[in-house]
Amino acid sequence: MSRNNVVQDHSNIWVFQTWAAFILSVTATTLGVINLPVDPWVKGFMGMGIIFTVSSSITLSKTQRDLHEGKKISSKIEEAK
Repeated sequence: MSRNNVVQDHSNIWVFQTWAAFILSVTATTLGVINLPVDPWVKGFMGMGIIFTVSSSITLSKTQRDLHEGKKISSKIEEAK
């Protein structure tokens, strides 16, 4: 097996830490927006901003991962030729 085929899994504590950080950051930001002393429409606008930021961040990271994996597959095909 070549060095490029080694799969390194994430540890359980790393997965827990990333989920905990994500949940904590979204919760803290949401609570901050809810407790702002502004009109409800401003809170709604900021809430939509939170949702859009989170969803676009997830989409961006998935796209980057897919592009990276696609390059790995195409380089393996080129090596096979």
